[in-house]
Amino acid sequence: MKKPSLIDIGVNLMHRSFHPDRDQVVARAEAEGVSPLILTGTHMRNSEEAARYAARFPGKLYSTAGIHPHDARNCGPDTLAQLRKLASLPSVVAIGECGLDYNRDFSPRDVQRKWFEAQVMLACELRMPLFLHEREAHTDFVRILKTHLHRIDRAVVHCFTGSASELKTYLDMGLYIGITGWICDERRGKQLRELVRRIPLDRLMIETDAPFLTPRDLPVKPAEGRNEPAFLPHILQAVSVCVGKSTEEVAEATTQAARHVFGL
Repeated sequence: MKKPSLIDIGVNLMHRSFHPDRDQVVARAEAEGVSPLILTGTHMRNSEEAARYAARFPGKLYSTAGIHPHDARNCGPDTLAQLRKLASLPSVVAIGECGLDYNRDFSPRDVQRKWFEAQVMLACELRMPLFLHEREAHTDFVRILKTHLHRIDRAVVHCFTGSASELKTYLDMGLYIGITGWICDERRGKQLRELVRRIPLDRLMIETDAPFLTPRDLPVKPAEGRNEPAFLPHILQAVSVCVGKSTEEVAEATTQAARHVFGL
């Protein structure tokens, strides 16, 4: 039986845990039907590295270019110009990962807000999609997005784990929703397993966020707990059970959504 074709919209492939076997990780994903992959840029250096690496695999790898809220404190006068230059590369398909994170507060909140809005405005200017991060910052996150909503082309809230009211707000704003292996955790992911059925299939995408968020219920535990994009079919299976649809239907819908949003 042919494996469903899947797109992993969020892979931190430049993470140091992938240094020894990065090419093999890409090959294992492809063998499981997971291709293309979208590599997540979270600060300037790894956005540049992701774009360079993705360029080696045209049509199989793409990347995003952006500054995660944790790294907003390191932004400076050249940041937007550098992101604009990266965004012009054929392999770069979105601005992000950008947003707000009031859980860890690695960057001061006013600095996070400044650079999140700057990246939203850059995406609007370039007519590129946004790859978004929000943690315990819903009110400010929505306020900034709503200010520019009439100009935002497409946007996905990556790794959604929020509440029912937050989900409704995002869907009412026309945003897309990314679901990770969090849904495979029957304890921590209980609410998400219930909420995912409220997401229209044409607004749903799936992602591993590898090497993080390894599904807790994998039949074979990976070495050192490292997640990788080859495990995306396992997440697809969990999502399909929760929404009461076949894996083929969910695979086709999430792949089409990803192709539409990222212009693949």
